[in-house]
This record gives sequence, structure tokens and C-alpha cells, in this order.
Amino acid sequence: VGFWATLSLNISDFTRYATSQDAQFKGQTLGLPFFMAAFTFMSVAITSCSAVIYGVAVADPVALLAKANGGVLTTAVAMGGLLIATLSTNIAANIVAPANAFVNLAPSKLSFRLGGIVTAVLGTVICPWRLMADAGGYIFVWLIGYSALLGPIAGIMIADYFLVRKRTLDVDALYQSGEGTAYWYRGGFNTAAMWAFAAGVIPNVPGFVLAAGIVPAVKEASLRASFGALLAVFDVIYGYAWFVGFFVGAGLYLTLMRDTSKAAAGKGKGEETLYTF
Repeated sequence: VGFWATLSLNISDFTRYATSQDAQFKGQTLGLPFFMAAFTFMSVAITSCSAVIYGVAVADPVALLAKANGGVLTTAVAMGGLLIATLSTNIAANIVAPANAFVNLAPSKLSFRLGGIVTAVLGTVICPWRLMADAGGYIFVWLIGYSALLGPIAGIMIADYFLVRKRTLDVDALYQSGEGTAYWYRGGFNTAAMWAFAAGVIPNVPGFVLAAGIVPAVKEASLRASFGALLAVFDVIYGYAWFVGFFVGAGLYLTLMRDTSKAAAGKGKGEETLYTF
């Protein structure tokens, strides 16, 4: 879930170019499940074949090409395909959203191209290859760790749009700021969303601290000896970090926004209704 948590939140960066609700729905329904299942099957099948041929499972495509040693032409074509696949995947999944975010910070000074360049530079500076060096750290610390942050955001957004706003938005007010405007809240911040986000993240913090190795091994062993049952609960919660954050964040947000929900239910006239799902 953590792997797709980012793209699920910024899918509107792509669906906003769809000609209709039906078009974006069919595009995602037909385009994502089938091809993801096909690529997953191919990855598992190729890795399994490498175990039979070379006696060890090789999941890294580059390492597999090195073992295959099929000649200069074969290697060049395969590496070219791998390069194109990597670039196309990263451009679509990892550059569009942050590039748009940078543009929104200073739209008069930053273009989408410059935002993409800034994203590429920052993506290099954080040394992402270090995340991939350890599979356990990548999955249980990085992926699950940031899914603990994105789960509450997804829950709050879905709860707000579908349950609080009833899929009705005042489009003009989205571009207005200042006291008295529809989405100004308190000083320009939706404090209900901020509290709900914090509440969705907090249950996952103990599990993250343990998984990330922040607590020294000796201290952790001592804690598990004294509070084993409690720490086991935290481990389970952290394993479902995205779901825990999603439901806790959404639930508290709905509770805090119940008055707004009643007010929004009575609106609709003179407003444009947007359907994004």
C-alpha cells in the first residue's frame, strides 16, 4: 500500500486532463490493474527462472543482465529498454506531483520544467540508492514509515470530499483567500484536519521507532522483556500503518467537522459540483 500511497494522492495531477469522469474512470480501471498484474507476474516468473538457470534467484535486472552475458548487442538493447522504463516510470510517478508543488509555491517564477529539474536535483541529493541497499529497511522503515504519514492525509481528503462536502465544491471560493471565504477556516488553516492528521500518525510512532532501530538493541530487548505484549501490539499497528492512519484520521476529522458537514449538506445551489472519482 505504501508503494502506491503517493500516486493515489496525486492522481489528480493526471485525471484533471481527462475529458470526462467516465474517461478517467475507465483509464484507471483498464490501465492499472491488468498491467500491474502482468508486470508482477513477469517479475516473479523471470526471477524464478533465474533460480533454475543460475542456482540463485536474481531479482535485480542489471545483475541478471550481467549474469546472462548475451553479447554486446543484446546487453545494449536490454539496458536501453531498462533505461527508458526507469525514466518513463519516474517521470510519471515521481516528478509530476513535486514539480507542480514547486510551481504552486511561486507560479510567476517557476515553470513546470524548472520544477522538474529541482525535483531531480533533490531526488539525487537524498541518495535514494541507500534506501534500496537493504530490502528490510526499504520495506519496513521507508515504505511503511511514509505510508503512516500518507494514510491520514488520504482519509481526511476522502472524508472531506465525500462525507463532509457531499462531493460539492464552491470552485470560485477555492481561489479566494481571507476572512469570510469558504475555505479560509482559522487563519488560513484547517485545524480540524491538522488535529486529525496528528491523531492518525501518533499510533504508528512507537512501531516506527522500533522498526527504524532508533532504540538501541539492548534497550529494545529490555523493553520487550518487560512490556512484550504492549510492544507486540505496536508492531501489529505499525504493520497496518496506512490503514490505521486512514481510519483514525478520517474518523476524527468527521467528528471535528460535524457542524461543517451539516452546513455543507444544505448548500449546492449556485455552486459547481466536481466529481473526481
